[in-house]
Amino acid sequence: MSNNQAPQKKVRVVAITTMFFLFAMIAFVTNLAAPIGTVWQGHYSWAGMMGNLMNFAAYLFMGIPAGNMLLRIGYKKTTLWALALGFIGIGVQYLSSLVGGDVALFNIDGQPVMLNFIIYLLGAFVCGFCVCMLNTVVTPMLTLLGGGGNRGNQLLQTGGSLNSLAATLTPVLVGILIGKVTENSSMSDVTPLLWIAMAVFALSFIVISFVHIPNPDSNITKKHTKAPHSPWNFRHTVLGVIGIFFYVGTEVGIPGTLIFYLSDSTVSGIQENATSIATAVAAVYWLLMLVGRTASSFISGKVSSKTQLTVAAIVAICLVVGAIFTPSSVRLTMIGYSVENGFTTATVPLSAVLLVLVGLCTSVMWGGIFSLAVEGLGRYTAQASGIFMMMVVGGGIMPFIQNIIARNAGYMASYWLVAAMLGYILYYALVGCKNVNKDIPVDYEVGEMVENSL
Repeated sequence: MSNNQAPQKKVRVVAITTMFFLFAMIAFVTNLAAPIGTVWQGHYSWAGMMGNLMNFAAYLFMGIPAGNMLLRIGYKKTTLWALALGFIGIGVQYLSSLVGGDVALFNIDGQPVMLNFIIYLLGAFVCGFCVCMLNTVVTPMLTLLGGGGNRGNQLLQTGGSLNSLAATLTPVLVGILIGKVTENSSMSDVTPLLWIAMAVFALSFIVISFVHIPNPDSNITKKHTKAPHSPWNFRHTVLGVIGIFFYVGTEVGIPGTLIFYLSDSTVSGIQENATSIATAVAAVYWLLMLVGRTASSFISGKVSSKTQLTVAAIVAICLVVGAIFTPSSVRLTMIGYSVENGFTTATVPLSAVLLVLVGLCTSVMWGGIFSLAVEGLGRYTAQASGIFMMMVVGGGIMPFIQNIIARNAGYMASYWLVAAMLGYILYYALVGCKNVNKDIPVDYEVGEMVENSL
């Protein structure tokens, strides 16, 4: 190895490690919303998924601007801005535990809505900007550091595994802190976790300030000409954008509503420490996503994205429909958490177990939909990535709609919405992913882009 290659390899290892850590941070921040929502639902029956909605709504506003930030200020500065916003967002959520609890702003269904709840929603929205920016940085950077192709996809799958691990641990930590949700539960019950989150953001900001993160656009010059087409001209891309919207809604909606279902003792039959058990059960969903992504990283070189997505969608539909029709009286023993005894087993409805198993299926859907949707886009791939990032807002909108259905028609009935979204994903895997617009030129014209060796 030459003297020049050794420092480059060291820089790449540090950068990859940094991206893996940021991938875990994304899940940590995102998965605070649903379990913390159980606290607010104790005060407002309609508020369970509002924090989650605000978190994902930020993607709609920040998706494309975050992509533009990469081009204008680079990957490192974009990351630092994201971490700063994350610190502020968590800080605002912490502020909701200190002030505004005695200030009523307006009424919903005759019930006063207090200022502290609005402060919490603002904090969740700011955190949404943070995770959107981190997502925009991490995905293309890992692909670049892996050199694209199978190696780039392998790094994404590995980072996704760490993302799932953080998603697994977060609801468990919240459940341990909250215990049993009552009308007296408040944000002060989870302030230790918020303090930890702020400390992690602050430490991450300091560390990354000294880490070299390569900028892939530094060696690329472009002649500024208006592209003759856009990703919207490709049918399989447009249908894939819709697929991503429904996928994120499915991924978040399944465990989010499951937490509310199991926390409701009158429905789930769990009488003691229902919320802590519910969050521990939901954590298994994210753990199975970790298992699925790890397995996919080994088979992706041999099994096509189309095949993986098709099989995953079919199995997921069967599990969800099975959960809907399984009576809550049919029960199974599963891992849970008791405030008195720590981790222990708990008896839960079999329908909950079936829903948890869907995590194995959803684990491969993001990569499958994304890769099929950008296939053959060429020069329009980067623009499509920004559009896909905006569609992550589905993780806020669809679970919010599902929560409305759950409150009016029942928890299990709300999963018909999930089954319908999975049905669309199956359609996309079988039919919608075909590129019928191969006549559109996707290569840069001579002189329009000059790329030097990286």
